[in-house]
Amino acid sequence: MEKALINITEGGCIWMHDLIQEMGKEVVRQESPTEPGKRSRLWFHEDVNHVLTENTGTDMIKGIMVNLPAGLESDEVCLNAESFSKMKNLRLFINHNACLSGEVDYLPNELRLLSWPEYPSQSLPAIFNPKKLVALTMPRSCILRLDLEFKSLKFINLEHSKFLIKIPDFSGVPNLERLNLNYCTSLVELHPSAGFLHKLVKLSLRGCRSLTLFPRIVNLKSLLHLNLDGCISLEKFPEIKGKMESLKYLDLSETSIKELPSSSIRHFTHLEEMDLTGCENLTNLPCSIYELKHLKTISVCKCSKLVSFPKMAKSEDSRSAESLVTLQGGNLAFPKLSMFFVGGSNLLDIADFLLTLDCMTTLTILDLSGSNFVSLPLCINNFVNLDELWLVNCKRLREIPDLPQSLKILYVSDCISLERVSKLSNILERKESQMFMEMRLSNCWRLRNNLVRIAKKKNMFINQVNLFSLFLLSQQSFVTVEFPGNGIPKWFSYRKDLKDLCECQFSIKTSRNFNWENKGIYFCAFLENTKNRLQYHIKRSIREFAVDIYVNEICLDNIHSTMKESSLVWLSYFPFHDLMWRMACTKRNVKRTWVMPPYLPTIQVHFVRVSKAVKSCGVHPVMPPG
Repeated sequence: MEKALINITEGGCIWMHDLIQEMGKEVVRQESPTEPGKRSRLWFHEDVNHVLTENTGTDMIKGIMVNLPAGLESDEVCLNAESFSKMKNLRLFINHNACLSGEVDYLPNELRLLSWPEYPSQSLPAIFNPKKLVALTMPRSCILRLDLEFKSLKFINLEHSKFLIKIPDFSGVPNLERLNLNYCTSLVELHPSAGFLHKLVKLSLRGCRSLTLFPRIVNLKSLLHLNLDGCISLEKFPEIKGKMESLKYLDLSETSIKELPSSSIRHFTHLEEMDLTGCENLTNLPCSIYELKHLKTISVCKCSKLVSFPKMAKSEDSRSAESLVTLQGGNLAFPKLSMFFVGGSNLLDIADFLLTLDCMTTLTILDLSGSNFVSLPLCINNFVNLDELWLVNCKRLREIPDLPQSLKILYVSDCISLERVSKLSNILERKESQMFMEMRLSNCWRLRNNLVRIAKKKNMFINQVNLFSLFLLSQQSFVTVEFPGNGIPKWFSYRKDLKDLCECQFSIKTSRNFNWENKGIYFCAFLENTKNRLQYHIKRSIREFAVDIYVNEICLDNIHSTMKESSLVWLSYFPFHDLMWRMACTKRNVKRTWVMPPYLPTIQVHFVRVSKAVKSCGVHPVMPPG
């Protein structure tokens, strides 16, 4: 497969070797060496420009792709009313990056694919009737209205068409499968016929902030994905008639919906993901939510008016019809739940609610950020496969006891009262050896000071900046820590104050007897006066051991930090074998097995500062004991 000239990727795309492409292009060029308008396909930008502006196209042309080279993207190609008039057999028109201006009165009816970002006209030509058109892609267009009488059409993409106010009757596109109207900010309503598109698989209206009316859903039996994220004017959830057994993904985040009708929710019998993040007007959830036994992800983050989940009666004694839920497979609360996000909401008695869940073996990510408890609920240990735990901004939290052994990631930034994390104390006291894979402890000053006291009692050399090196020295795998600090640790052998520099490079010399085994490298960055969190991206060279690190800051809304500006240190350890394995896995045609080079005289590390909050950086090669 690595030597194949034509390949099909996992995503279903056809990948073709450059030699095959060049051979195909030459075959087409030979169709008419001197007259591009008489060829079957056009892709060279000068030929395309000539044909479109000089009206030299013919019915020989079946495909046009406009892809301007770097530096020419801003050049305007001025069309005229007759630019396409002679191309009766044009099937494919794809504009990648050209600025096409002017009005066209004609588009060929033989078109199968029309991809024209920033389409300049307010409507399609009046006589355009492409009975074979399959895909219409016009993001960022000037379209005001769209008459849909395209029986073969399966895909529509009009995202960021800010002038689009209303979509007409969809009955003319009965085979539509995907409809993308993301960020059509003037769109007020969706035509009622949209609720009858029985072949529709994906419907996305993300960021349609003016949308107030969503049609009644009558026959969307094929719908897999419904996205209304950011429809801030939408207050009422659509009425559902009939089961929607195909629906797996429902995103209602950042809408103004006040409630989810029980009669509608119970139709989503195979729903797997429900995102209600930022629904600030949502006050309650219906009991029918427990009928959704296939749910794997639930997010009610930042639902400030939601104070509790509905009670689920598991006995036959309850007389309340609203509190008694009888499930076909038994009274189980979210038996397949894998990710549960409640951070930033105001849920009361969260510990008691966690005890009622039936996902002890399936839950892998739990977000309890912003909760009001003093000590972490002991029931957390019941989730035996928990991988990530988020406790950001739990201001009253003082102690985190023993956690599930499976836990790899712990976020406790801005837990200003936190004094003890059992695992960290146990590592210093040599009761445990294995560290979390990732940990964020920004603004946890009380915790840090307590750990310093423990280290000093154990006669460990300690100061304010090398505390967390004690937790990393015993590691055999990748680990990263973010903690309060004032600069790069002094024990780092390579440090650099960036000042006005945007980048710096370290060349680390190695000895002749350098052995890759059991060795690794620390990367470090110091951020000053920031409310955000560090973001890094690592690029690796496969021909020599060289690492490019892009360091930035990012505002992570789902981390729920509300603290003021602070300073933090990011410290990450990569074993060499892990770093090289990751490198090998990211390259096309490179096997996952990677043989370490016997000797490299230098290790190159290149830091690139994206954010000015990053003040300094450092590198330190190490050999962990054991």
